[in-house]
Amino acid sequence: MSRGFIKEGDQEEIPRVPMRAYLPEGVPNYVTKEGLDVLKEELKNLEAERVKAGDNYIMSNFIEAKMKLLISRINSAVEIDLSKADKEKVSFGAWVRYGGRVVRIVGVDEADVNKGLISFISPLAKSLTGKRAGDVIELKSSERITVEAVSFEPMPLTQMVHDIPTTTMATTGRRPRKTIEVSPDPITQEEPLAEAEAIDALPEEQGSQRFEPEVNNTEFLPVVNERGNIIGRAMYVELHQGNKMLHPVVHLHVMNGKGEATRLYWWHVAFGETPEKTLKRKMAETLGFSGVNPKLKRQYIREAKTERELVYVFTVVSKENLPMPPEMDDYLNLFIKD
Repeated sequence: MSRGFIKEGDQEEIPRVPMRAYLPEGVPNYVTKEGLDVLKEELKNLEAERVKAGDNYIMSNFIEAKMKLLISRINSAVEIDLSKADKEKVSFGAWVRYGGRVVRIVGVDEADVNKGLISFISPLAKSLTGKRAGDVIELKSSERITVEAVSFEPMPLTQMVHDIPTTTMATTGRRPRKTIEVSPDPITQEEPLAEAEAIDALPEEQGSQRFEPEVNNTEFLPVVNERGNIIGRAMYVELHQGNKMLHPVVHLHVMNGKGEATRLYWWHVAFGETPEKTLKRKMAETLGFSGVNPKLKRQYIREAKTERELVYVFTVVSKENLPMPPEMDDYLNLFIKD
């Protein structure tokens, strides 16, 4: 395994600098005004973190490397003036309602499909672009959707809390995903990694719930090289049929005060997100806590009969009684090399 920064004293591995969201070479870096503001705010936060790092040259170098990538994105940003858009056609920055769901087409760094924010380079956004209310679109999945409304004024977005679509319920036996309405521009930004801290946020009854690994056969996931750089994408089902395309996942070890793992969880890294961003989002959505910074312990490649994964192993300390994960051997075997 190639190594990133090394923490002085205990030879502990420090995470590599995560790449920004994938943007094809030669494609303009379109952003909304809100998205550009968030990038600038992220830069201010990183500058503050660099000052806070002080003489810790390892963390300072890590933060500066993140800043370099971010500054490149800010400098290349092309802010789109929505006032000049054709208000009847779908284009960048538009809110679109179809099938009772509302999404907004945004830049790659703003995108968060689970919050209704879709990247302008995504297949769905490309299919919607140029369409008007009443137009019918046939997606590659053979699904037909009708554009119900196009707006350049904020509309409540549809946030997908669970990633399992209702169409998979018959084959997986899992519960369908739920939808909730959120504010028009719920753009989140990732905070720099920090040491894990004890978490005191969950009610005791949370432990009576069960954690279920998510399966969404039609979800697009990133395909990466061994350095973790995105080189393409493929559907969930394609990545688990033995073709061995490398894709990233996050493993979370919840530790007690004695350094023992009490819970083990895993999720696929979403397309357009860093491992850290997916992990924090999933912790909030499926475990019920947020505002913490899990600690990246290592990364390695796990190869099985039907898949090949780039695994990011994180730890966090918690005294709470979190949802119980499956105790099946097939599930526990995923963590053997962690």
